[in-house]
Amino acid sequence: MRLLLICVGRSKPGPERDLAARYIERAGAAGRSVGFTGVDLCELDESRARRAEDRKAEEAKAIRARLPPGAEVIAFDERGKTLSSRDFARHLGQSRDHGIGAAALIIGGPDGLAPDLRAGAALALSFGAMTFPHQLARIMAAEQIYRVATILAGHPYHRD
Repeated sequence: MRLLLICVGRSKPGPERDLAARYIERAGAAGRSVGFTGVDLCELDESRARRAEDRKAEEAKAIRARLPPGAEVIAFDERGKTLSSRDFARHLGQSRDHGIGAAALIIGGPDGLAPDLRAGAALALSFGAMTFPHQLARIMAAEQIYRVATILAGHPYHRD
């Protein structure tokens, strides 16, 4: 199963971008042993529309254009549910085992995700009740992808 992290907004050079890239690289290496054929980061431009609803709609269109056919969509959204890392690993492992070819994990822009995109996701996840900057959300998502791969591989990175 291919994993794709789709983020609205482009990272500027610096430690945040480097850290996210490092976790994605690690996830790609660790994921090969558990049936993840690749982990890719896709950055999309933020919409410049005036109204938040229009921005979210334009960004949703751009996200949909990048979704692989038949991909399971997992939305990171403040209204999503919280899962433990083990439960998230279990979810992705089951998706892989059911023959889903790709999972697209999406992070919206500053205004969030369009309601129809969020509602159409197979799973909506939240990092908790607190609000985090976009760059930290990207790093946390990338780290969780790496953690999922290590959990599924039985690697000691994750400790209960």
